Amino acid sequence: MPAPYDLARGDLDLLLGGQPAFRARQVWEGLHTRVLYPDEMTDLPVAMRSLLGEALPRALRQISRQSADGGQTTKWLWALHDGAQVETVLMHYPDRVTVCVSTQAGCAMACQFCATGQAGFQRQLTAGEIVEQVAEAIRAARPRRLSNVVFMGMGEPLANYERVWSAVTKLHGDMGLSARHLTLSTVGVVPGIRRLAKESLPVNLAVSLHAANDARRDVLVPLNRRYPLAMLAEACAEYVAATGRRLSIEWAMIHDVNDQSGDAVELARFARPLAAHVNLIPLNPTPGYAVRGSSARRVREFRDQLDSLGVNATVRMTRGAEIDAACGQLAASVTLGRRASA
Repeated sequence: MPAPYDLARGDLDLLLGGQPAFRARQVWEGLHTRVLYPDEMTDLPVAMRSLLGEALPRALRQISRQSADGGQTTKWLWALHDGAQVETVLMHYPDRVTVCVSTQAGCAMACQFCATGQAGFQRQLTAGEIVEQVAEAIRAARPRRLSNVVFMGMGEPLANYERVWSAVTKLHGDMGLSARHLTLSTVGVVPGIRRLAKESLPVNLAVSLHAANDARRDVLVPLNRRYPLAMLAEACAEYVAATGRRLSIEWAMIHDVNDQSGDAVELARFARPLAAHVNLIPLNPTPGYAVRGSSARRVREFRDQLDSLGVNATVRMTRGAEIDAACGQLAASVTLGRRASA
């Protein structure tokens, strides 16, 4: 059975065949504008609510919900219909409300320091499973308005391109979120970047770089062996030229791995020709990766060095360390807890 947000408008018309035309419009607007599930649409007859609830079961079943940062950060662990698990993180800031969504159950990229990558790949998410994460965040954020969606949770978005782009178009066209407030992240799937450059919606692109020489990046981000830095830089340049959007580079600060002066020089050499903005992210501790994040002092020194080299860089605020906020950590901790109690 389809999930509510996997349904196309034509499918809804067929499902409600025999009902007045305005009923399909009510349901569609209820899902996408009011962000309600069918059983909550009290303007529908009870029998219709029951029918829709059975025909369109929710895609996400909450396993756990944790809060941190004085309630400003919320992280969910969801179970899907087949038992696969994904995570969603909602973050409140003074000037915006952002949700970080997953696009795959697990991940095949095998990045060395990532808890999701260590867990391996299970399956692609459907567009509706992605959109429903945003819907849950919209509901939880009320009365504030959700403003930003970042596709930076579990999985590699550009390795699930068709479904991710379907989710993007639904969020933009049906739910009214600005394309300029939607950000897709990638560890460097070059064909996906080139494809994204040709799309009509001006979404943002963030490249998780983490190392700017091939030898080190081959270890940290194994996909680099297929798409090395020169190829990645070329694709990024095509994206910037085609879209006019500013490229973001994500750099997880890892103690004695990629936080030295020479690393800053290499990063600047990659970022400057692209006029990219660099986000420095203190690494959240990850089970299975026995390296700690850089100290706050080292992060500041690294940022200052990038600034002196002509690269605009900011330090991203670390959120939710006490609730396993790094991608894949909550799923891993729940799994480990189950194994320990078995």
